[in-house]
Formats: sequence, structure tokens, C-alpha cells
Amino acid sequence: MASVMGVTMDGRMQTDQDELAAIIAQGLPRDGTVEPQPGIHFRRQSSVGGQAHGFFEPAFCVIAQGSKDILLGEHTFRYDPAHYLISTVELPLSGEVVDASPERPYLGFRLMLDPSLVTSVMMESGIGQENGDHLRAVDVSLLDANLLNATLRLARLLDTPREYRALAPLVIREIVYRLLTGAQGSRMRHLAIFGGHAHRMARAVGKLSQNFNQPLRIENIARELGMSVSGFHAQFKAVTAMSPLQFQKQLRLQAARRLMLNENLDANEAGYRVGYDDASHFSREYKRHFGAPPMRDVERLREMAGSIAPR
Repeated sequence: MASVMGVTMDGRMQTDQDELAAIIAQGLPRDGTVEPQPGIHFRRQSSVGGQAHGFFEPAFCVIAQGSKDILLGEHTFRYDPAHYLISTVELPLSGEVVDASPERPYLGFRLMLDPSLVTSVMMESGIGQENGDHLRAVDVSLLDANLLNATLRLARLLDTPREYRALAPLVIREIVYRLLTGAQGSRMRHLAIFGGHAHRMARAVGKLSQNFNQPLRIENIARELGMSVSGFHAQFKAVTAMSPLQFQKQLRLQAARRLMLNENLDANEAGYRVGYDDASHFSREYKRHFGAPPMRDVERLREMAGSIAPR
């Protein structure tokens, strides 16, 4: 009976994954990203490579087809249709699709996670707080049939606005509940509005993000959070996989990249805007992080954007 049940469960998951892939492909016929409803994103890519850098907000991510690597500091997380990924603190991450083709493109689903909703589900369900202080804010776990099915039901609602308004909040609560009671339940508690070092690190990330172009004063941040400098440094790295200085550097470089792309600034001005006084130092760090000098990288990004623009 167990083997029959296993076959049935595997078959159900494959059917659900195929349907989720079809919904994403229909909603996004060309490579790119779309947000069919606030907080829900589809992603399609027909080739491997093209490492993307960005500031990743708390989210639950499922891949319907293909696979992807996510880089956080020195750690690499690979996930695919058999795994889901969550991020519980706003972090600068890099991602690269490693399995895709024009015939079978990479198809991804992302649901933004609202900390207040996570807290509400915890309280209503009587789920207690566990110590997740030392857990990294990003990880990958096996995707079970019930979590996948809830994700599919949410995607189905996108085509019916009236039903989406009525039912989507309920399905999203179910997804949050299943995440809280699943393998990453302790990590999900990073998002809950409670005390502890994980919540302090979320506050620290917010402070660094707001003032990334200013000189880093670790002593001041640690004092505001009621921590020692050594304790703050250790806890920050445990959650983000980066030191505060590395975190600030990634924020600066990604902000400079956006300024050059969106405001047509040259490298010197963009570097100065984000806190670099030395233009050559900025160029070296930019090339080390993105793999090419600033203006060459921006030109490449513009060419890529033009090649996938709707015709």
C-alpha cells in the first residue's frame, strides 16, 4: 500500500508541477518577469547563465521547470522543481539559471512574504516561537505535495480576479502555515514580530540598507541594538552569511549599477553617489563583483534588455 501511495503522490506532484509550468508559460510567453498580482512574480528564461544580481526581499520561491543557483556570500543554494527556497531577511543575492532551453525554459514562481501575516498565522495557529537566531536567512528544502498544491491553487486564481480577491488571501495563509510547520519553520520565525537576535538582525539590515552610502559605524549599530560589537558581528554573519562590511559593499555596488542603468550616470558619478571617494577603487570592486568594468557591464545589460524586449 505504501508503494502505491508513493506512486500516487509522485504522480500528483508531477501533474501539479506540469500545470504550474503551463500557467507560468501562458502568463509569460517571452523571457522576462511579470507581476500578475501584487506580491506574485513569474520568471521565464530560455537559456542558462546570465547571472542576475539584486536586492532580494523576503519571499517563497518555487521552480516549475528548470533549476537555478542562488549565491549568498560564500554559500551557493541550488533548487529545482523538487525543492523550494525561502528568504526571510532583505538581502543582496545573486542568481543564475543552470538548467533551461528554448524548448524547456526555466519557469519560476515567487510569492513575497509579509512579516505581519506570518505573525498572524503563528498566533492564530498556536505555533510557538523557537530559537532561529543562528539560522541563515536563506535556505532550500524539499517541496512536499501539499505545499506545491497550495501554490498551484494560488496560481490558478490569477485568471479570475473576483475569485482571486476572495480566495487568494486564504490560500496565501495556507502556504504560510505550511511553511511554518514544515522544514523551514524555524527560519520562517525570522519574519515574526518577536524579540531575539534574528529580529535585531532584520533591524540591522534595515539600518544598513537605508544608509549604505555613509561610512559604516558598527559600534553605533551594535549599541542601538543593545549588543556587543563582537556579538553583533557574529550574529549578523550567521543570518546573512556576510560581514556587515561585505553586506554594505554589495548594497553600494548594486545601487551604483541601478544609477548607471536608470539615470545614465557615468561610473565616477555613480561610485561617488553610493559612497566611494576613489573612482579606481570603485571600478576594481565593481569588476570583482559583476565580472566586468562598470560601463562595459551596463552596456551588456542594455543589449540583453533590448534582445528580450517585446516585439
